[in-house]
Amino acid sequence: MTTTAPYGSWASSISASMLADAGISLGDLTTDGTAIWWVETRPREAGRSVVVRRGPDGGIADATPPHLDSRSRVHEYGGAAYGVDGPVMLTVHFADQRVYRLYGGVATPITPEPALPAGDRYADFAFADGRVICVREHHRRSKEAKNSLVTFLLDGSEAPRTVAKGHDFFSSPRVSPDGARLAWLAWDHPRMPWNGTELWVAALDPDGGISEPEHVAGGEHESIFQPEWSPAGELHFASDRTGWWNLYRLRDGVAEAIYPMDAEFGFPQWRFGMRRYGFLGDGRLVCTYTEAGLDRLAVADGGILRRVHLEYDHIEPSVAVGDDRVWLIAGSAAEPEAIVEVDVDREQATVVRSSFDLTVPPASLSRAEPLTFPTRDGAEAYAFSYPPLNPDYTGPDDELPPLVVLSHGGPTGATSSVLQLHIQFWTSRGFAVVDVNYRGSAGYGRAYRDALDGQWGLRDTTDCIDAALHLAGEGMVDTERMAIRGGSAGGFTTLCALTFHDVFAAGASYFGVGDCAALAVDTHKFESRYLDSLIGPYPEAAEVYRERSPIYFADEITCPVILLQGLDDEVVPPEQAEGMVAALTANRVPHAYLTFPGEGHGFRKAEHIRQAREAELSFYAQVFGFDPADDIEPVEIAFADRL
Repeated sequence: MTTTAPYGSWASSISASMLADAGISLGDLTTDGTAIWWVETRPREAGRSVVVRRGPDGGIADATPPHLDSRSRVHEYGGAAYGVDGPVMLTVHFADQRVYRLYGGVATPITPEPALPAGDRYADFAFADGRVICVREHHRRSKEAKNSLVTFLLDGSEAPRTVAKGHDFFSSPRVSPDGARLAWLAWDHPRMPWNGTELWVAALDPDGGISEPEHVAGGEHESIFQPEWSPAGELHFASDRTGWWNLYRLRDGVAEAIYPMDAEFGFPQWRFGMRRYGFLGDGRLVCTYTEAGLDRLAVADGGILRRVHLEYDHIEPSVAVGDDRVWLIAGSAAEPEAIVEVDVDREQATVVRSSFDLTVPPASLSRAEPLTFPTRDGAEAYAFSYPPLNPDYTGPDDELPPLVVLSHGGPTGATSSVLQLHIQFWTSRGFAVVDVNYRGSAGYGRAYRDALDGQWGLRDTTDCIDAALHLAGEGMVDTERMAIRGGSAGGFTTLCALTFHDVFAAGASYFGVGDCAALAVDTHKFESRYLDSLIGPYPEAAEVYRERSPIYFADEITCPVILLQGLDDEVVPPEQAEGMVAALTANRVPHAYLTFPGEGHGFRKAEHIRQAREAELSFYAQVFGFDPADDIEPVEIAFADRL
């Protein structure tokens, strides 16, 4: 029997505590030939990142001692904060950003204590004959951080020494199988790595130095992703020179396309260590790629690229390839992200570690439905739509469900169809959800990615609105009860939708951008020129920045807003949220503002994840007029009498 109850008020087994406590995030998967390694971010341990190892016998154990947090702050987003060379593991400790050598159960710092606390930051380790080559970001008190490639001895007996400099950014140092050559990526302001990068190759000297550096691919308008040496010593990489990130190999100084497709073999390099392909012991290439927003696994067989048919259509850019096995972080609309071991010839996959134990019956899960919808300017955009679903409830015949529109961060990023509890949290309570891959998102080719150039705050916003209106036009959601939510760049899109349009009845901004100019002048080095392409160069385009900034037009907001902000955020500082709150207060607009001490750009602590989601649910309940089934403390809304 099912109970008829208002949408939004359904009792759900997916609680905010479950979102906070039940799961871990998985990343940075690699193999050393005998074992596999990955990083787990654990909300129950205050968001600590832990390197985990599964040995040849199948035993799984933490490789990071309890007092270390394996997380790099290079580019602020980090990634590739550890590396393994035989029995030695190196890892960056979040608190001081020094490199620690782990051997025989002992952790020893092997990089010097910098003059500025956490001023020298490291990531993306490569190894060559007892030596380390990696990225270093050197911070100075009054100047921009300086990035370079450095080398030092694995035993810590030598201080880091610069081997490549002269560019604003470096990544992906890769040593050839014979140890004679080094490949790496470099790029300069105002480009982001998905706009244009340069691939360099040099002779690698025994002391870790380089000679005869040569620029072999890439440039201002060509993005190179993941240089990788084959076992035979051929340099491979992904390039978007055709409009799609396709695979190439370098032969006699010429880049040859292999397996050209209208598909993406690369991904925006927000983090270090991303890998979408590798080589089996017999030399065959194994790769993942994105086609029409869905991820695929394939293996090179006899000159063709054969798809490996698995149940997974979401695969993180974190692929590890061994002699005869492949390990992925993968999921589907019915399965959460998990580390899986794949036999590509038998097309068999075995789960090694899941991001959370799925205790919810499959019948209670709303499955992602790919959606292509028309935009107001005659183009097409993409999304994943989720209808409300709870087998114990049905909505009243005379009522349509409220809608939550999700706007992903980046904005150069993408959402996927993978099972996500934070979406099921809403659908199981009677909300419809649409997760939008607006123009500018990855996975649909460079033309789609570049469609947001000069248009940030415009096309991303109207695409989210058009997705909502499309569902409303199909009679699937209540036009009067539509909300939009997002974090970071998604928070900016949310604030733009509420400020410059009158479509949504509520919004939730997680550490969202309110002042574009403030972001341009008061963010970290990696993103300090990001807006040159998204809006225009600053200060030359200062007037455009002001026109796009919700904070200057907050008096146009008439619907309720909830803002949630980490107080240690270095990417979007708290001043952005505080400015919006001041404007909302001055105009007596109903709003709630929650701050989270100790949180940066994204919430990592279990208690804060739970608090944020319960507050958002309470907020929607008060705005949309339903009583939540959850026993939660109502969030305080300023000017609630004006709801």
